Amino acid sequence: MKKIVFFFLTAALFINCDKKAEIVSTVTVKNNLSMDREFETVEVDISNLADEKVANLVVLDAENKIVTSQIVDADFDGKNDVILFQPTIKANQSKKYTIAVSEVKNKADTVYCFSRFVPERTDDYTWENNRVAFRTFGPVAQKMIEDGVKGGTLSSGIDAWLKRVQYPIINKWYKKAEKEKGAYHKDHGEGLDNFHVGVSRGVGGTAVKVDSSYYFSKNFTSYKTITTGPIRTSFVLNYATWDANGKQIDETKHISLDYGQNLSRFEIDIKGTETISTGLTLHKKKGVTNQNDAEFWISHWETLGDSKIGSGIVTTKSYFSGSEKYVTPKKDESNHFLHLNVVNNKVVFYSGFGWVKSKQFNNKKDWENYLTNFSKKISSPLIVTKN
Repeated sequence: MKKIVFFFLTAALFINCDKKAEIVSTVTVKNNLSMDREFETVEVDISNLADEKVANLVVLDAENKIVTSQIVDADFDGKNDVILFQPTIKANQSKKYTIAVSEVKNKADTVYCFSRFVPERTDDYTWENNRVAFRTFGPVAQKMIEDGVKGGTLSSGIDAWLKRVQYPIINKWYKKAEKEKGAYHKDHGEGLDNFHVGVSRGVGGTAVKVDSSYYFSKNFTSYKTITTGPIRTSFVLNYATWDANGKQIDETKHISLDYGQNLSRFEIDIKGTETISTGLTLHKKKGVTNQNDAEFWISHWETLGDSKIGSGIVTTKSYFSGSEKYVTPKKDESNHFLHLNVVNNKVVFYSGFGWVKSKQFNNKKDWENYLTNFSKKISSPLIVTKN
């Protein structure tokens, strides 16, 4: 997403209840697509503002109503330097927003976009928003497998937690599992985890193809949580150098999930290869795969339990390098792969799922239309300019 830098202006405006707000800047957000847009996050650079002003920033729309925002330390230097918000804009239109210092606070208290390390369940890392949830696995779970200890997990695949409520469930499900082993594998009205990962790529795990075989890392070795809040959660996962048939691969994953989205954003720093692949597990190989080279996505639609689920991965033109449905008799290693070009030691893609029981999508067509529209949006991001 595009960032802009703004400078402090000496002005004032009035918002509800005659509360004064000191204008910092006004910005215009433009939608160049012929479709209405919402739940897309705009980032505005606030690094030149004093800490006391940053702490009291709000975003106002044209009617001086406060728009939900979130302040983030994006470069990990201990200073908040970006403010996030999600404009709602009609097709081919523009809207103006004001950034201001105000005594009226942002009242968005619910942390819909949440992530954390979970030491009470070995050492998962989990994340969620109001629509979906995910997890992946850490070094303790790996060592348990290597030492023959029951209950470990050896996988760098991405697990899908199928939630069908908007409120946060991660802490609640783990807490319930402490009292009832495997509680989140049953649907008690909020959803469940019945999505098997094993050594598969799950929903967006990575791999490197050498000749006709795929190689992938073990579990993450360390993590850093960057932010949680009403609009975004983001974090970093580090991996030990791993071998891909003689290639030594260094990999760090920067993962974020925004409010209103079904797909997590993966920005991966990668060294040791010119291409990398990201995959969707084929489970029992009874689902339907599809790909759209023009819109740079792959998908898998399958029956899971008593419902249907679609998984998908989307990228942009500069990273896209084709796809492959890889089927093997090896357990859990059949995946539908999206191939990516490594550009300046980096790849970016978006991966996630839609579950019919969540009532977000009704069928395979709905899911694939979502992937196509998502692709169009990330290929033509909202344009943000300072006025």
